[in-house]
Amino acid sequence: MWIKLAGTRDHSVLIVDDESSNIMAITHILSPNYIVYAAKNGQSGIKAAHKYLPDIILLDVIMPEMDGYSVIAALKDSDATHDIPVIFITGLSGVNDEEKGLALGAADYISKPFSPSIVKLRVNNQIRMIEQIRTIERLSMTDQLTELPNRRSFNLRLEEEWERAVRNQSPVSILLADVDRFKNYNDTYGHQQGDAALQAVAGALMGELQRPGDFAARWGGEEFAVLLTDTDLTGAQSVAEKIRLRIEGMEIPRADGRETRVTISIGISTQIPPRNSAYDDFITCADKALYLAKETGRNRVCTADIFKLK
Repeated sequence: MWIKLAGTRDHSVLIVDDESSNIMAITHILSPNYIVYAAKNGQSGIKAAHKYLPDIILLDVIMPEMDGYSVIAALKDSDATHDIPVIFITGLSGVNDEEKGLALGAADYISKPFSPSIVKLRVNNQIRMIEQIRTIERLSMTDQLTELPNRRSFNLRLEEEWERAVRNQSPVSILLADVDRFKNYNDTYGHQQGDAALQAVAGALMGELQRPGDFAARWGGEEFAVLLTDTDLTGAQSVAEKIRLRIEGMEIPRADGRETRVTISIGISTQIPPRNSAYDDFITCADKALYLAKETGRNRVCTADIFKLK
């Protein structure tokens, strides 16, 4: 059995300890700053870790039936909980005990009897490290100019949604959009204005995506990608045309007070993915449809049959 004891903060802590007095003492220390969950044995602790995915786990070493070493081994063996920092709480003071815990993946130790200030400091240190790692991960997945997800992020999302579409045999669509004559725009107005145009296009894309599952990214340069889950070709064409019209009518201000305009070309690919299929041809189809839109006059939406374009 596990319970949520206290806290309304952004970060969460799971306490796994068979002693109620320890649970209540640590909860009292941490609840002003953290959401606190608790479990009174190893098996319940593992289940709670998978259910709540806390930021940190405080784990007692000596527990009946399943000790802390066995619990951390199980946590580190699971993809879902592998990266959650575990701080051992223990009365054991031997070097061999500490070495064993660290070898199993413990992030830190808190010795019993514990000091409230030490508990706070060690938990806070882990939280700071978690936040730093998450910031680095977020930046690595974000295009800094437009603040859209970058191509790496898009590919990861596409892989997830493609697998889901294969399982459910549901349609998935991708739009590849390219700003028309962007090099001429840059040459005419300068790269700073070109950056402003890309930011405006990114904003327009996001403005037309209404569903939580829709996903837009900067594909690279002046090219953008949009992933539409559970969307057939008709639905994808509708979204693409709304995006095209919005950007066509958009006024992009210049530093001198005047305004500029851009247009985009969009290629669409839609599939219900076959079993055991990859998405390479799916993207290639959208790319060839985009090329067709460019070749037939720009500022338009084109689709192409994946089987005819191989």
